Amino acid sequence: MIIVTEAMCEKIISRSDAFKSVESVFSAMARGDAWNFPVVREAIGYADALYGFKSGFDRAGLSLGVKSGGYWPGNMKKGLTNHQSTIFLFDPDTGQLKALVGGNYLTAIRTAASSSVSIAHLARKDSSVLGMVGAGHQSTFQLQAALEQRAFKKVVAWDIHMDNVSRLRDIAEKNEVEFQAVDREQLGEQADVIITITSAHEPLLMKEWIKPGTHIACMGTDTKGKQELDPELVASASVFTDEIAQSISIGEAQHAVAAGLITAADITAIGDVINAVHQGRSSDKEITLFDGTGVGLQDIAVASVAATLAEERGLAEKVEL
Repeated sequence: MIIVTEAMCEKIISRSDAFKSVESVFSAMARGDAWNFPVVREAIGYADALYGFKSGFDRAGLSLGVKSGGYWPGNMKKGLTNHQSTIFLFDPDTGQLKALVGGNYLTAIRTAASSSVSIAHLARKDSSVLGMVGAGHQSTFQLQAALEQRAFKKVVAWDIHMDNVSRLRDIAEKNEVEFQAVDREQLGEQADVIITITSAHEPLLMKEWIKPGTHIACMGTDTKGKQELDPELVASASVFTDEIAQSISIGEAQHAVAAGLITAADITAIGDVINAVHQGRSSDKEITLFDGTGVGLQDIAVASVAATLAEERGLAEKVEL
């Protein structure tokens, strides 16, 4: 068995690696060559933490594993990220533990890769203004990845704590892109692409604020009860997702489904667009929405690449169980 630390992951996994891994596994899922197992996610009754497991098997890539971890809301005060996780990879031929991989950096970079895959396949080619709703730790990964997918000329951002948007301003300026802190309605009026990455439990964007042709990557809703968008906005959009079962149960679509505004049949797997089974965006006026719920196969795919690269470069620590 090998151990790949957080520091190693940051050193060897690029945004390009993450993008290719996530795009490939979404494609495999849509073809029926990869599947996720049921998610376990529970409040542990201590430290206000959520803890759980995401797992799956990619037959095409021969990646089998489980991600264990969750959300500890008090971690920032301790100098730690709120999301904490570890990924276990197993040999699909024998079931033996193959690798233990730090999951915090990989979670951040694969989540950003997921939204950037949606931008690459669904956003208008002429998109020039990127809107960021939420300026927490994950937002910086989201912004940097998104800037690589379109020739954005401006970034507009909002956070419940507006002082936080300075971290997004720094990235925009580093990339020589204009930046403006705005309110949510102004953000909707200006943005061609919007990424929402918050832990909200109420709508942050309303239907009437969003202009035709916008692409929204909704990345914060991954638990029952969480919500970032007006259900009427979800219902007015063409909805795509990483996994339909999660979208309607723990993703942003859960609220529109519960209200009877849409059904599972109205949602398309992003893998179908990648595989050219579905055309994706049908017009420049269409509002497209990617419901990024976060699936275990994303973590397993990126962790498998990290383990392979670490071993090839002699960086991984080998241990006997």
